[in-house]
Amino acid sequence: MTTLGMEEVFKISGVPTYTFVEPVEYNRICLSLRTPGRGIVIEGPSGIGKTCAIVKALNYLGMNEITEKLSARKKNDLERIEEIIGQTNLGTVLIDDFHRLSPELKEKIADYLKTLADEEVVDTKIVIVGINRAGETLIRFAEDLVNRIDIIKFEINPESKVQEILEKGEKELNIEITSKNEIVKESHGSFYLAQMLAYETCLYDDLLEKTDEFRNIFVSLEVVKQTVYERMTPRYMVTTKSFASGPKLNKTGRAPYLHILHWVTNSESWSISIEDELRKYTDQKSSVGQIVEKGYLKKFMDAHPEFENLFNFDPLSNIFTIEDPQFIFFLRNIIWSKFAQTLGFKTIFFESRYDFALSFAGSDREMAEMIFQKLTENELSIFVTIQPNYRQSCIINSNTKN
Repeated sequence: MTTLGMEEVFKISGVPTYTFVEPVEYNRICLSLRTPGRGIVIEGPSGIGKTCAIVKALNYLGMNEITEKLSARKKNDLERIEEIIGQTNLGTVLIDDFHRLSPELKEKIADYLKTLADEEVVDTKIVIVGINRAGETLIRFAEDLVNRIDIIKFEINPESKVQEILEKGEKELNIEITSKNEIVKESHGSFYLAQMLAYETCLYDDLLEKTDEFRNIFVSLEVVKQTVYERMTPRYMVTTKSFASGPKLNKTGRAPYLHILHWVTNSESWSISIEDELRKYTDQKSSVGQIVEKGYLKKFMDAHPEFENLFNFDPLSNIFTIEDPQFIFFLRNIIWSKFAQTLGFKTIFFESRYDFALSFAGSDREMAEMIFQKLTENELSIFVTIQPNYRQSCIINSNTKN
């Protein structure tokens, strides 16, 4: 008999088998999928559970094997998307990563959906999946689509849904994760981040498979976060610095690209309307507003293919989005004022979300955990870093600037 592996329970790629939780929008997806002819747009942040929900709904309805699935990320699929426009008798066609299509192709799809609705075609159903405001982008091309398609918006999942994922995983592995409530809050409604943090917590405590004897997993979430952040740094830091610096680093400038990145990091939906942000941060209007209005932001992103899988900018709606949930986790754990100074921006400061930083060596773990527990009991926010070659614990007050 094969032992159930931890990686099968808390999945960090693919559709969860043991820890799938129906998002709030699940029943509406099922109803919309089985309604003939009417187009569907499913939109929301990456990592929120859109694709998993669609796959599960298609399986539930017996439609998964007969649905043609296409992605704007794949060259061959792009050719197929062009090909199907105007056709009927296609059955159900799912177009994923819609936001990555060219404006010209988006407009063609908008007209196609309108035609399908006007002619009441029931043998062809187009399902579009994209990031926030994908439906709004379509309607910009064809305003009368608004009453002809179903737009299903995936919002941030409630904490109860995220907690359900962790509880299902605990039951399957015969464990209890003592930092479960902290993981729920740190996930910010993302099913993916909940799975990832639970996976990393179990891995840190050397739990690799289901245990016969019930086991408590005593691991500080802050320690796990710092461990994950340090592992992600080689993967993401160079690209992050490249974007934040902009096309030409001006150390005495207003750092518009850095501010855009910081704004989206603080967004619960991992997506911002730059116009909305400029209404809040009016002192950045001349700098950020200029790089958007004059097309510098789009030109900069087009010139850097390494940005493609991490960022998305729609110049029609001025929506800027982070696409990779692991990347948003990385960004949220950057010390932003220190990062700005590392780039050379000596006058840029950001407010901290931490009250103290706790730095310790692996040998000091027990003492560090005791200090951490006492500080958190007093509702203080702690930044934790592990330094294997460092021989003593130290606490640095950092409650003013980050």
